Amino acid sequence: MTGTTPGTPRVLRAMNDRAALDLLLEHEPLSRTRIGKLTGLSKPTASQLLARLEAAGLVVATGTSEGRPGPSAQLYTVNARAAHVAGLDVNSRRIVAAVADVTGAVVGEFELATPGRRADSVVRQVCDALDGAVKEAGLVRADIHRIVIGTPGAFDPGTGRLRYASHLPGWHSPTLLDELAAALPMPVEYENDVNLVAVAEQRLGAARGHEDFVLLWNEEGLGAALVINGRLHRGFTGGAGEVGFLPVPGTPLVRQVVKANSGGFQELAGAQAVPRLARALGIDTPQQPHAKAAAELLSRASEAYEQDEALTELLGQYAHRLATGLASVTAVLDPGLIVLSGGAVVAGGEILRSLIQSELAELAASRPRLVLGEIDRTPVLRGALERALADTRDEVFDTSR
Repeated sequence: MTGTTPGTPRVLRAMNDRAALDLLLEHEPLSRTRIGKLTGLSKPTASQLLARLEAAGLVVATGTSEGRPGPSAQLYTVNARAAHVAGLDVNSRRIVAAVADVTGAVVGEFELATPGRRADSVVRQVCDALDGAVKEAGLVRADIHRIVIGTPGAFDPGTGRLRYASHLPGWHSPTLLDELAAALPMPVEYENDVNLVAVAEQRLGAARGHEDFVLLWNEEGLGAALVINGRLHRGFTGGAGEVGFLPVPGTPLVRQVVKANSGGFQELAGAQAVPRLARALGIDTPQQPHAKAAAELLSRASEAYEQDEALTELLGQYAHRLATGLASVTAVLDPGLIVLSGGAVVAGGEILRSLIQSELAELAASRPRLVLGEIDRTPVLRGALERALADTRDEVFDTSR
């Protein structure tokens, strides 16, 4: 709102416009009368507001309220085509890109396999993945207002280089961010993938309404996102939440953790520990990548809990291992809520969650509530889109300019 004074008619109109747009996003479609009631505006003022937003291309008329008591009324929705954003979820095997309109509806998605370790191919891979999703959405690259890219690890704000993700091929060039900025004409943001899962859970899932919580992610790697006073806490180098490196009892001390790309908690309770535990208990272990094998074993164990002795023991031992690391996290942060996410832990379901909760009550001084994550499909991608949408809506919905 540059060049305006708080309290002026222009600013107040902009505040009313944004309030109406947010209501339409949450409740659409709405009539003029309903918008007036929800915002506290008079009918004439609500009419002027809608006319202003329609002229700006931010809302569209979408039929009438036929079938309800009283005369029919014109209904309005946010113009979905007012803006589009993109999110990218990157790991060592593929890049998944998605495009969403300003209402949050996903309108295009594309997955690109990324074999090889050539550093100079990353920019091309990002552009190819983005263009695939944009084409699927029936758009062109210039239609995208903002992109958020989620990766393992974090880009150091001091050096611009990716840290804590030595397993991600091609993403460690010191000039990578400059090259991507040159190739992509729209604003691009980068965020740790687990942090983006927390964004999705806070906006849409299990952490709605919570200002302080920890999200524990356990899939290919073990990590956490820390939300304090409603904001992500990233730390000095972006490495806050890299709890896989946490030294814990029950496993040998790992030295040179960055070079090893592992640590005590990762070795004790990462997905790769589940097949090892299962084999030690005489349980047949699927020949799959460790994250998929862990999810299958924990799902079987949950279904057979208290019916199969070995599978029941597997679930109990794994819950103890997860609680061991979470006890240290709880001692430092004292969160009110811990969200358990990622396929290798969600597969254990409510039984595993309950066992971890009981173990944590024995190991930690405070007793945070544990819940399972609710965003079960592409949570990193959903978080990237939500992050991009928040900034884009602030820009596009600002009618004071």
